This record gives sequence, C-alpha cells and structure tokens, in this order.
Amino acid sequence: MVRSMTGFGRCEITEGGRKAVVEIKSVNHRFLEMAVRMPKKLGSLENRVREEIKAYASRGKIDVSVSYENNEAAAVRLQYNRSVAQNYLDIFAQMQSDFGMENSVGLLDLASLPDVITEQEPETDEEEVWAFLKKAVDGAGEQFAKVRTTEGENLKKDLLGKTSELSALLDTVEKKSPEIVDSYAKKLRERVKSVASEVPVDENRLAQEVVLYADKICVDEEIVRLRSHFSQVQQTLEAGGSVGRKLDFIVQEMNLETNTILSKIDDISLSQTAIEMKTGIEKIREQIQNLE
Repeated sequence: MVRSMTGFGRCEITEGGRKAVVEIKSVNHRFLEMAVRMPKKLGSLENRVREEIKAYASRGKIDVSVSYENNEAAAVRLQYNRSVAQNYLDIFAQMQSDFGMENSVGLLDLASLPDVITEQEPETDEEEVWAFLKKAVDGAGEQFAKVRTTEGENLKKDLLGKTSELSALLDTVEKKSPEIVDSYAKKLRERVKSVASEVPVDENRLAQEVVLYADKICVDEEIVRLRSHFSQVQQTLEAGGSVGRKLDFIVQEMNLETNTILSKIDDISLSQTAIEMKTGIEKIREQIQNLE
C-alpha cells in the first residue's frame, strides 16, 4: 500500500469514570516531525505515545493531542489544611486588634480562602493509565493510517495514469526522431543543388554530414533511460511502503533526461512534445511530495 502524508485520526475511549481522547493529524514534511500535547501529569508517558504513533507513520509533520480525565469517586479527595486556616485566623485576630473592627469571618468564608481546602489526587498507577491510554492512541492511529492509505492509493492511481501519458509522449518522440534525420538529408541535398546546380552532389560527403547530424540529435539513450525510469515508478508504486523519497529521486532523473532530449531535438513539433513531457514530470513531482 502507498500512503499519503496527509491524514487525520480520532479516538475517544470511556471506561467507568475515565475518559481519554486522542487526535492525530499530519501534513507533508521531508522527515518525521512530531509534536505531542498532553496533560502535564501524564508527561512521563509522552515517549510511549511517540513510539506508538511511529508504527503508523514514518514521514510527515504530525500533531498529536491527548486529553485524559478521571472522574471516578476515588480519583480526587479534599484535603483540609489546618495550619493554613489557623494562620488566616491569627491574621484576622491581629487585624481586629489593630483596627478595632469586628471579626465577622464565618466558617464558609474561611473554607473559601486559598489553600485552606485543596484537592489531592491519589498516586496513579502509570502502567494502568498507559494501558487505558494506549487503546485511544491505537484507535486514533488505525483511523489515521486508514485515511492516509486511502488517499495514498488515490495518488497512486493518478501517478500511474500520468506516467502512462508520459510514455505515450515518449512514443511520439521515438517515432518521429528518425523523420528529422530524413528531413535534414532532404533539405541538405536541396540546398547543395540550389547553390551549385551545375556541380554533381558528392553523395559520400552528403552521407557523412547526415551521419554527423544524426549522431548530434540522437536521443536513443535518453529514450531507453526514460522508459527504465517509467518502469521504476510503476514498480515502486506497486511495491508500496514508504516510496516518496525514492520516487522523488527517480523523477529528478526523468527531468534530466527530458532536458537533454529538449536540447538535442531540432524540430518545433518534437520540442513541443518534450515540453509537454517536462510539464507532466513536474505534475508527478508535485504529487510525489504528498507521499510518505
């Protein structure tokens, strides 16, 4: 399977009073770059999250969002801080003495003051939390991978179609290249006759000129290499996996060969065909940037 670097996955897991939500989204990137946002209290699990997600992607800029809630009855308990409450009362008593004001602080007033009553979470079992969180990570990862694979297969079909179009254009170049030599020989013969009509044409000399010209514009090697590159693109796409970098290199070689053909061809019609090939190769190159 061929995978795109663009994808999204989300999974929400609820068990009892616990809830975990994981979202994964990615865009194109030359390498694997991952940013993970998760609660500070779960910071020790960040590396595990990263390693788990690497099973679903090898390239791309990936953003991961993790949220975790534990609303079970035993999850949080209130802590009364007597020393803090006593400090407040001592201060109020001193203020009453200093300013001669009535001390009207009640129990609810005292309880609402900072740090008098605090929430205290019990120690969490990291392995237990990870076992629960991992379900959400894997659920989001599977959906994420599925989206990337679906888009990747669509890109594969498009790239195979574009490669076939390039092959057809190359067929035109291969078919018409010999006609350029024949046309050149004919024009050369007519030119010689027009300049020296009374002098017989030196067929050997004419043949040498035609051979030199044919060698100069010969694109047989470039055609063979391009066909090999087209075949490599098809084989690589069919093999699947992480193919983006390999295809990017092959397309660079295709572009070089096409530039060489364009520089050799001395024919307007075939030059247009070569330019169409360059345009097609650029479209392929752009699409390949989306592949993992």
